[in-house]
Amino acid sequence: MGRLNITEKNTKALVTFQNVSKSFGATKALIDCNVDFKKGEIHSLVGENGAGKSTLGKIILGAYKLDSGKTYVDGEEVSINSPGQAVKIGLVGISQELSLLSSRTVVDNIAMGREITSGMFVSAKKTKEKVLSVMKHFNLFVNPDAIVGSLSVAEQQKVEILRALNSNARLIVFDEPTARLASNETEQLHSLVKSLANNGTTIVYISHFLDEVLTISNRVTLLRNGKLIRTNLAKEETKKSLIEGMTGKEEGNLFPSIKLINESSETVLKVENLTRKNEYQNISFEIKKGEIVGLAGLVGSGRSELAHTIFGDKKPDNGAISFCGKKITQSKVSNSINLGMAMVPESRRTQGLFLARSLIENISLPYLGKFLSIYGLDKKQERNTVNEICNKTTVKHSGIDFEVQYLSGGNQQKILFARAAMGKPKLLIADEPTRGVDIGAKKSIYELIAKLSDVGESVLLVSSEIEEIIGMSNRVLVMSRGRLSAQLIGTDINKKTIMEAAFKYN
Repeated sequence: MGRLNITEKNTKALVTFQNVSKSFGATKALIDCNVDFKKGEIHSLVGENGAGKSTLGKIILGAYKLDSGKTYVDGEEVSINSPGQAVKIGLVGISQELSLLSSRTVVDNIAMGREITSGMFVSAKKTKEKVLSVMKHFNLFVNPDAIVGSLSVAEQQKVEILRALNSNARLIVFDEPTARLASNETEQLHSLVKSLANNGTTIVYISHFLDEVLTISNRVTLLRNGKLIRTNLAKEETKKSLIEGMTGKEEGNLFPSIKLINESSETVLKVENLTRKNEYQNISFEIKKGEIVGLAGLVGSGRSELAHTIFGDKKPDNGAISFCGKKITQSKVSNSINLGMAMVPESRRTQGLFLARSLIENISLPYLGKFLSIYGLDKKQERNTVNEICNKTTVKHSGIDFEVQYLSGGNQQKILFARAAMGKPKLLIADEPTRGVDIGAKKSIYELIAKLSDVGESVLLVSSEIEEIIGMSNRVLVMSRGRLSAQLIGTDINKKTIMEAAFKYN
């Protein structure tokens, strides 16, 4: 299924913005932007974190009210002041962080606010029939009676999409929709997006993955520091041209050089026959001092569960973990931190950060004992250390007392690295460390990981991005359905061998 033949002349705009500006305090998120979104097109927004992509998407959805400028829908000027008003017009969104009720059924989530009634009461039968008809119409099926919390991330995303489709959406904003999906699931989403566009739905697609932007888009709008740089046909752009437009610099090499590891080096981590029921079984491997080991596999293969067990967040049913030559007998995060482990978790928002708290609180919390004296907490030492760590991990901020929620996604991610670095760990477990960040922030994070390796710290890198695994690893472990399906080194570390191993037991 190819891209639609959208041109400037032959297709009318569904939504048009003229001279749109939006500020948050002194920060200018959008500056005099002019852009339109045509009926039935896939229109991608690209730019670094803080460029204004998500702000523009949220203005479309009524989550933000513009400061100045005009909005037109079907050629008529409108003021979209709330998400509810946007939904009535047919403008809906699907965010990177899914907003589902995990304890309710698929039907409940899809039909929420649009239940079919009989008299004064909701008709469960008719509501379910309506949901099933939407699934059938768009050829997108999820068990309607399943509890959403029991579904995989990919299945939950389908529920979110079905909820949008159930609202008779004319335009859908997808904000980083493939950030949490495996390669095969990403391809399925792309097919669905193209199908929606072919049926007349306008798609606004926000993504840091430039290859997919170029593959599925009709047009691309490029933003930098709140300014719209250009809108162009996707076929007239390349990855290089987009990166140069986003950053104002040439592409350069994304991955730093990774130092070679001597096989006779000290073993930092040893995992023996580790098993946890319904998650993974009989996993054995070692990590040497200074080694970066990539852990690959499809979503649901058991990668994250294994990582959390090593860090002490989960207890294994069988097997053993040895760290720096000593067997770990307690499955506790605090014990792991004290031994010299650190973790950057998969979801910075739900597992890693206290968004409404300051940078200093987020970074120093696990290590407050370092700043205690007989007189209590040495706040001066704490502040000096946090400032020093922020400089080392290139966190851009307006002061360590500001709340983390006001930082860009890339800088929020770097906060997790700053926290980990404060403990001077012997092993860093990084689970999807560059998810949802722009290419500039990715490069900075890769350089941070390489620096850890250079000073002898080991890294277990868990990632869904094969290029990331290939570019950053000394050795690669591949999991498939809870089993270790391959250990790869040297020239065997390539896309073909990794994908073959990832599908070995599927």
